[in-house]
Amino acid sequence: MATTSALPKFVQVSEMLIREIAAGHLLDGARLPPEREMAEDLGIAVGTLRKALADVESKGLLERVQGSGNYVRHREEVDSVYAFFRLELKRGGGLPTAQVLSVDLLPKPADARPFGDHAMGHRIRRLRSLGGTVIAVEEIWLDGGACDVIGPNDLLESLYLFYRDRLGLVIAAAEDRIGVAALPDWTPDAFHLQAGTMTGYIERNSYLAGRVPVEFSRTWFDADRAQYISRMGKG
Repeated sequence: MATTSALPKFVQVSEMLIREIAAGHLLDGARLPPEREMAEDLGIAVGTLRKALADVESKGLLERVQGSGNYVRHREEVDSVYAFFRLELKRGGGLPTAQVLSVDLLPKPADARPFGDHAMGHRIRRLRSLGGTVIAVEEIWLDGGACDVIGPNDLLESLYLFYRDRLGLVIAAAEDRIGVAALPDWTPDAFHLQAGTMTGYIERNSYLAGRVPVEFSRTWFDADRAQYISRMGKG
């Protein structure tokens, strides 16, 4: 089992804070702990934390007041690496990480909703965790015309970031269908539930600008550990 390339540490911290703010664990107007104390609690250098805080500030979720501290500011929509990732821990939030189980170029599955014109697809199977807790297995199919070859070591923990930075594909929209389904027969021993167990289930089509489908995915998640959350702005 190969681990996908981890995001830079400051991005991990930034994304963790963004998801904690979205989950309501960090309230609008709340002042964060002093930077040195916060860095020590997170086990990172102060410089790394400041880089993460600057990233959160650039996204409009933090106001840094000289001599006073860092204050949370809520926004409905945020340009986040995991903006399309809808699973959270039951308490909310949790930084997503992933382990690659396999990457193969195969004929597209007959039961998949259309995603591109190529007859083949890159099939990526992964084990998903949130905040270090294993919560899901997933199977992602990327249209074979997107690139010739993908290896496990090429992937980033955020596939949409990999698509954008490595393949030049920017995911503009996603459509999810939620239900329940049995865990597939390839469920790894590292997952805490056995193949055939009924779990939460997500089918997704992801689109480029112009509603061009490029990816199809299936995710089986443990509803005792995680929940599907889709936040929307005010109508």
